Amino acid sequence: MISNRLGAEGPRVSALALGAASLGGVYQPVSQAQANLVVAAALEAGVNLIDVAPYYGATRAETALGAALRGVPRDDVVLMTKVGRQGDKSWDFSREAVLRSLDESRRRLGVDRIDVLQCHDIEYGDRQQLLDEALPALRELKAQGVIGRIGVTGYDLALLEEIALAEAVDTVMAYCTYTLQDQRLAPVARRLAAQGVAVFNASPLGMGLLTADGPPDWHPAHDRVRDAAMAAARRCRALGADLSFVALQFALQTAAQAGVVSTVVGMSRPETLRQNIAALTTQIDPAALAAVQDALAPVKDLGWDLLPGHGGKAGA
Repeated sequence: MISNRLGAEGPRVSALALGAASLGGVYQPVSQAQANLVVAAALEAGVNLIDVAPYYGATRAETALGAALRGVPRDDVVLMTKVGRQGDKSWDFSREAVLRSLDESRRRLGVDRIDVLQCHDIEYGDRQQLLDEALPALRELKAQGVIGRIGVTGYDLALLEEIALAEAVDTVMAYCTYTLQDQRLAPVARRLAAQGVAVFNASPLGMGLLTADGPPDWHPAHDRVRDAAMAAARRCRALGADLSFVALQFALQTAAQAGVVSTVVGMSRPETLRQNIAALTTQIDPAALAAVQDALAPVKDLGWDLLPGHGGKAGA
């Protein structure tokens, strides 16, 4: 497994990270046995970075992940979880909530320390509370050795970069902004990497946008973007290719040059893991890539903040 250093002196982490939201049944029911299988397969394949959050499946994802990791040597996995987001439309970045959330996460995950603790979807929470309470609390926890690194996550790249640099956080996780359709994260990630901030890319398929079936009804992409993605899917099929696989290949194989340390992909089955590893290691079909890029060119970098659709990300 390809790996990168997490910060100047941090551990090496896999270029492909296991997104554990799916273990909480967020997308479809997942049994504990199934969760155990995919986590074991990921670790065996060298995927040592796992991202989760209390919000995913209303704590079910953390519970399932903790059970799947039982007996796994602690140093074999780099665990990332989050604080702040409590529900679809509920955030609390108060010191009390942060400390309580961390303790509960540690109990569910069965660990004493969290390697990366992230403030979740910061654009929706109270900014002053984030700055005055959450981040100072995380800095104290880091000094105590309870957490290894401090991070922020979200969609608003300008805000993420501003907070990351002003508050000297260790990591940033952005979603849906380094894909075949939207690559605005790349220059931000390179600037942050130059300042020692590790950047993670989540949702490289744009929350289902870059798939053969298209995005769910609630997806916030504009109709123009949806139509372009469907055109890309049709062109892939005509060439005997699959849009989601090409999109994953692009995001995974160009991540390093974009300044991205690791790409977080949701996985709930070992076969999905194998497909994702293949996307990381199989050379991209240049004809399929060109066809997709041509179809998406009219809507390149047009996120839903610039070209709003009729849907809306849960909680937005």
